Amino acid sequence: METSAPAGKLSGWRRALRRRGLRLLVACLPLLLGLLHATGAWRLPVLERFDQIIYDARLRATMPRTLDDRIVIVDLDERSLEEIGHWPWGRDKLARLTQELLQRQQAAVIGFDVVFSEPDGSSGLEHLQRLAQGPLRQAPGYAQALQQLAPELDFDQRFAQALQGQNVVLGYYFTSDRDGGARGQLPAPVVTEHMLQGRRLASTTWNGYGSNIPLLAHAAPVAGFFNAIADEDGVVRSLPLLAQYQGQYYESLALAVFRTLLGLPAVRPSLPAGIQAGNTTALGVELQQDGRSLLLPTDDKLAVLVPYRGPGGPRGGSFAYLSAADVLLGRLPAGSLQDKVVLVGSTAPGLQDLRATPVGGAYPGVEAHANLIARFLDGHGLVQPDYALGYDIVQIGLTGLLLGLWLPWLGAGSALALCAAALGLLTGLHLWLYLAHGLVFPLATALTMVLLAFALHMSWGYFVESRTKRGLAQLFGTYVPPELVDEMVREPERYSMQAAMRELTVMFCDIRGFTTLSERMEPVALQALLNTLFSRLTEVIRRQRGTIDKYMGDCVMAFWGAPVAEPQHAPLAVQAALDMVQAVHTVNAEHAARGLPAIGVGVGLNTGPMCVGDMGSDVRRSYTVIGDAVNLGSRLEGLCKAYGVEIVASESTRAQAPGFVWQELDRVRVKGKEQAVAIYRPLGPRDAIGAAEHEALERWHSWLAAFRAQDWLRCDALWPLLPTGPGWDGLRSFYAQRIQERRVLPYDPGWDAATQFDTK
Repeated sequence: METSAPAGKLSGWRRALRRRGLRLLVACLPLLLGLLHATGAWRLPVLERFDQIIYDARLRATMPRTLDDRIVIVDLDERSLEEIGHWPWGRDKLARLTQELLQRQQAAVIGFDVVFSEPDGSSGLEHLQRLAQGPLRQAPGYAQALQQLAPELDFDQRFAQALQGQNVVLGYYFTSDRDGGARGQLPAPVVTEHMLQGRRLASTTWNGYGSNIPLLAHAAPVAGFFNAIADEDGVVRSLPLLAQYQGQYYESLALAVFRTLLGLPAVRPSLPAGIQAGNTTALGVELQQDGRSLLLPTDDKLAVLVPYRGPGGPRGGSFAYLSAADVLLGRLPAGSLQDKVVLVGSTAPGLQDLRATPVGGAYPGVEAHANLIARFLDGHGLVQPDYALGYDIVQIGLTGLLLGLWLPWLGAGSALALCAAALGLLTGLHLWLYLAHGLVFPLATALTMVLLAFALHMSWGYFVESRTKRGLAQLFGTYVPPELVDEMVREPERYSMQAAMRELTVMFCDIRGFTTLSERMEPVALQALLNTLFSRLTEVIRRQRGTIDKYMGDCVMAFWGAPVAEPQHAPLAVQAALDMVQAVHTVNAEHAARGLPAIGVGVGLNTGPMCVGDMGSDVRRSYTVIGDAVNLGSRLEGLCKAYGVEIVASESTRAQAPGFVWQELDRVRVKGKEQAVAIYRPLGPRDAIGAAEHEALERWHSWLAAFRAQDWLRCDALWPLLPTGPGWDGLRSFYAQRIQERRVLPYDPGWDAATQFDTK
């Protein structure tokens, strides 16, 4: 007896495992796919793009959007180019700009996000020297005068003198092409092959460059490259700190500016212990000075994620932008930039230093460097650590095992709760690591794995139900909104195509003005316009839970209350009619912008008993409604034009939609009906109609009562008080003709004031 119970339990587990074995394997499939992607065995670009989207959204949501007053950008903006002249400026102006920034404004360091790769010949000195050696060689005093003017006209020398011995960092760029062209003079590398002792750092590698002319490079020996790293989608999310050229490693502009600010500490790569040779991924860049060391963590390309502070640009609010013209012309008070880091760059589109970033599609490149310098000054920032891959594998493995082993045993509600908890835990943990520690880890694969596991679980568990849903969708999908089909599948046995009598609300909507449009538009364009308009009207009908019956030329027919029973079928139909009228008004506004004529709309609504079901011949059938109530709805749509209104509804529809404000239009006898029917126009929901409209409605109803009482004097007194404008002018015109016809007749006590319509 003691052994039979455990044996029975074990047998039960075995039966359960056999029954759910395939489902367990399917549940573990997302785990396998996630691990294949994370380890690089089968990379999925869509997941990499998803990770970038998550990173960008998280960065935008957490940007401080505050001003960092430690760094100022002197902007070669459009105003500067208009005021000083087109770029490049003469180096004499740049010398004055440098002197202004260092001497009068007392900036701590200047970084130029521009390159000076060609000598400046704008002064004409070279031409004058050729004249001195040629045609004017014998001219008295010419050579002596030229010798005296040369220092003033040698703009490169003047700029070099302004740079000499100052805290100025010049910029340059690396290139990678077949020719490997090189211009200018590179600065000294900050990490040499000798320092690495046979090791090579994983980094960006280049075979050419464009740098500054030797005269300026000697005057300002510290320089940094301003290349950015764009991801596959063209977005700049990181900037390299070191780059390799011919086995030597050079520093970026941001790192060079920061080092200059610190007094030029030595640069050393932080390498993992135990690696003596070969390619090595550095842990970061160390700055060593006076026995102290500062580590700047980097990724596997010796790059750093840019912690963008805001949307960028002069109005972005992250850094102060000063027009270069204002600085050059001395418009700033002295000492305004004391002890600040100054970057000279451009936001002018013509100078092509705008980049796509997670926070803007035209982000100034100079501000990207400013963000990185601010991160160095803060001493912390965003980092994707070298163990990010291991972290991703662990989170995928643990989460995938949890879902793979639990989901097959859970129902829909419990499975949803488990997956929601997993998504929340993963997202919350990543946000905490990001906000509290600046750590950036992959998240997309884990999230996608959870969603895929849930999707597979639901697909497997509800296979029979989904097949039933497909059957219902084939029957009703053409007529019924998808959300109503979803309701139908919960109790599919309640729904069929068999005809039945039910109280429903029917709508006929006719589009007017297409004849005029057809005379001005090509058939294909007219067809596209009609399709677009019907799509908008169909969207309104579906949003209000209506069923599309059919399209008839430029008319659409719909009804409410079937196949899914809807007690509020009349209010939903009325709201749909109001929304459809508004949709047509929106289309007319678009037409006006294109110079096309406006179109009109007429909507008829009626509520009553109708026969609904699948009707037709053996060749063609449809789910539709028929009956006297349907015919009356069609007749009411035809009355819209006569009364100059866009919606006409019956008394039965008005009675079942008390939440709207109604205007009685008339009592009518339509073709095929002996008894007069009251017709109404909905003005809108009660809470949306103002006091002025209520007052106008009361005046109208008072006038209508006087008309029916054949009190022509009171009609004349009230007539000027009736509103005018859209929705009223046509009504006034209709009744002006009627009162003119009636007032010449003697008083008739048997007159019921109904209007007779003999046409459809």
